[in-house]
Amino acid sequence: MMMKPKGCNFNYPTMSSETQKWSPNSINDPAGLRIAVVVARFNEAITSRLLEGAQKALQGAAHVEICYVPGAFELPFAAKVLAGQMSFDAIVALGCVIRGGTPHFEYIAAAAAHGISGAAAATGVPMAFGVLTTDSVEQAVERAAAGPANKGREAALAAIEMAALFKAIEAAP
Repeated sequence: MMMKPKGCNFNYPTMSSETQKWSPNSINDPAGLRIAVVVARFNEAITSRLLEGAQKALQGAAHVEICYVPGAFELPFAAKVLAGQMSFDAIVALGCVIRGGTPHFEYIAAAAAHGISGAAAATGVPMAFGVLTTDSVEQAVERAAAGPANKGREAALAAIEMAALFKAIEAAP
């Protein structure tokens, strides 16, 4: 039987061009949370904007640790190490993979997605996937723009919500 803590909202953001409306309740309040944000340096012009969006969403958190890795491929390993060695309530992975003329895009995008999912499952720490996988630089710029549609922001909000859900489940009788 799946528990649904009081006030829990199961609407999560998508990485599509649509934006998710977030309710202003305690599910999105980072107060008291310890969050790690792992950021890929590759495509830094984009990932720095994703980080800005995430940082705005995480304002008020008890602690935010920002770690950098070379690229999206390295995100899962860093996230898993952070989850295993530190006491974070959630981890946000931010990166950007832009399609090119070779199959490299598919390998990196798939490795990042499967790796973050596997790291979360292996550690029990919620991890939000804020890795853009776009066909063009223009699409990446659009998804990393300041404002409510920033996908770094949306990933951070998903991490906050998942951390709140896990805390509610742990506190349930």
